[in-house]
This record gives sequence, structure tokens and C-alpha cells, in this order.
Amino acid sequence: MDNTIQQKIIDYLKPVSEGLCVADVRMGLGYTSVRLDNGNIGLAWTAKSNSGSCTHEIKAGTLAGSSALELLEMLASDRSALSRSLGLAAANALTAGLPRPRSTEEDVLNIINIHASDHVVMVGFFGPLIPRLRQTGCRLDILELEADRPGTMSPEEGRSSLASCSVAIITATSIITGTLDKLLAGLGKPRAVIILGPSSLMCPQIFAGTPVNYIAGAWVRNASAVEKIVSEGGGTMILKQYLNFEAICL
Repeated sequence: MDNTIQQKIIDYLKPVSEGLCVADVRMGLGYTSVRLDNGNIGLAWTAKSNSGSCTHEIKAGTLAGSSALELLEMLASDRSALSRSLGLAAANALTAGLPRPRSTEEDVLNIINIHASDHVVMVGFFGPLIPRLRQTGCRLDILELEADRPGTMSPEEGRSSLASCSVAIITATSIITGTLDKLLAGLGKPRAVIILGPSSLMCPQIFAGTPVNYIAGAWVRNASAVEKIVSEGGGTMILKQYLNFEAICL
């Protein structure tokens, strides 16, 4: 993973992690949260476990109290996607301690102003966005790793759509699945490329030199409420009341 976006994140945030420890870890069914001993918290989608046993994370019981760097480096794990969820949550907690980049609370779809002439590729199933996109009259193709929903296709099936689209909306969970680099490499010359979702790393420097020009993610506003919801299996629709959703234009 030497040249991947995951390694780029680790290299950039490693100096930020110095002297910081992990205070709390929650691995919920929908999201994973990591809170550092400076109070900053980060979220990431919880990847599916393929452990084959009732133990899903072999370091369970030792994560809280470990160094922030130890968790951050799990983002490059080839052992399990669950470990990479922990790594991205740690990365988001570290990013929360950096100076905030200029952002807007305006909806990113309003910013890019999608027209009927656009060809939009959505990587990941963002249900609430689909009716809004359909209303514009644009061509909409939806790609998923497991294309088991009607009307979706696999990344392989959608390769030509990626190459020809004018707008790409890509789930930030692709950082965890390890597919983001390949997705970005497969794009042609879209006018807008958006990384979307609460897992998004709100750090423009990470995406410098890539086709990404918008990051639409969230900052945690209420850490204790978010941790409770994560522990109880909640997802975006419940968490959003305790998050500030913002968009960064690169």
C-alpha cells in the first residue's frame, strides 16, 4: 500500500499523532468511532467482518490506551477491512485537531448544480440523493462493490460509466475497501468529483494531485451522543443530529 491514498493519509497525519493516545473505541454495526485523549473524535463506516468466528477484532480489549499512531497505521492493514475502519476513524479524529479548512454548509449537490445533460456516476448507494438526482433528468449510474440492489452495477460493469461521466459521487468508504485509487484512476475528465459521507477525511491536502475537487463530510458536534448511537447500532440518519455536515471545495 506504499502509494495508496491510505498510506498518504498515514504519512500526512503521523506527525499530528505524536504524543496522542486513544481514549475510547466503539465498533458499532454501522459506524466505528475513535476518541483521542485530547477529546477529538472521528467516525468511519464499519466494514463487514470476515473473521469466521465470534472475535472480529483480534486487538479488542487493548485498543483504548494504545497510541493514536498504532490505530492510524491500521488504515494500511491487509489483514482486515475492519482494521482499516479503525484506522480511518483514528485519522478523522486526528484531522479534527487540525486547523479547519474553509468550508460551506451549503449542500454539495446545489454547489455543483447538476443538469439534465450530466452523466452522474454514484459509487455507493446514497438512497436519499437518488430521487433528487433523478429529478434533474440526468443519466444516473449506481456502482456498488456488491451490486445486489436492483438498478446497481459492479465497478467492473461500470468501468465505461466512470470513464465517461461528468460528475462522480464517490463514497468515502472506498478508502476503507481499498478501491478509491482504482476508482479515481478510472475516471475520464469529469467536471466534479465528490468524496461523500461521514467517513470522509476533511483534509484537502490528502486529495491534492487527484481528480477530487469536493469533500462532503461531517464534523462531530456531540461526542458522547455519537458514541452512544454508534454503540447501539445507529447509522447516518440517527447520527446526523449530532454532526455538522460541510463541504470543502479543493
